[in-house]
Amino acid sequence: MPDVIFNGPEGRLEGRYHHSAEPNAPLALILHPHPQFGGTMNNKVVYHQFTTFKNRGFSVLRFNFRGVGRSQGDYDQGVGELSDAAAALDWMQTHNPNAPAVWIAGFSFGAWIGMQLLMRRPEIEGFISIAPPANMYDFSFLAPCPSSGVIIHGTRDMQVPQKDVLKLVEKLQSQKGITIHHDEVEGADHFFEQTIPNLMEAVDGYLDMRLNGEAEE
Repeated sequence: MPDVIFNGPEGRLEGRYHHSAEPNAPLALILHPHPQFGGTMNNKVVYHQFTTFKNRGFSVLRFNFRGVGRSQGDYDQGVGELSDAAAALDWMQTHNPNAPAVWIAGFSFGAWIGMQLLMRRPEIEGFISIAPPANMYDFSFLAPCPSSGVIIHGTRDMQVPQKDVLKLVEKLQSQKGITIHHDEVEGADHFFEQTIPNLMEAVDGYLDMRLNGEAEE
């Protein structure tokens, strides 16, 4: 997969991009965990999500937020990082003007950024939110959440307590017009250190349901 450099709001952003061999393929944007706690586009969860979408025929981009790796700029409390994510989606859409659909997948801090981007970009039709930090950040902007998606977290997540994620899930599930699925990975910590296969099984199960055109429950 080629390294790419594209323009962000505060300078160049570094990414890895896979362009699908299928014409007019759907797009997927993958967002990494917190930049100040070691989060990069090479995080294992991010990498595996990238691979999953790639294997399903998507054109996929993962990239480093400002100040990470070779991306220019400095950490900006999530405000600038949301602008980075919007610029990344713009870049992909420029190269794929006829893409029929856009998905977004985020892990931890990236899940928070991804769900904010969801509110700004009506073309995003599905999301995967892994270990969203519902105890650390305000998710009340999802009023209402515009797209259906899945929220996945580990039962042994010490960073983000289950009760906080469940509260978010219940709030979103009460909204009309969308379907929010929820999955728990048994025994998984916040980083899914020993449970990546179980996590990806949950991700694949959800994508199978959505992309194969099965009716949502």
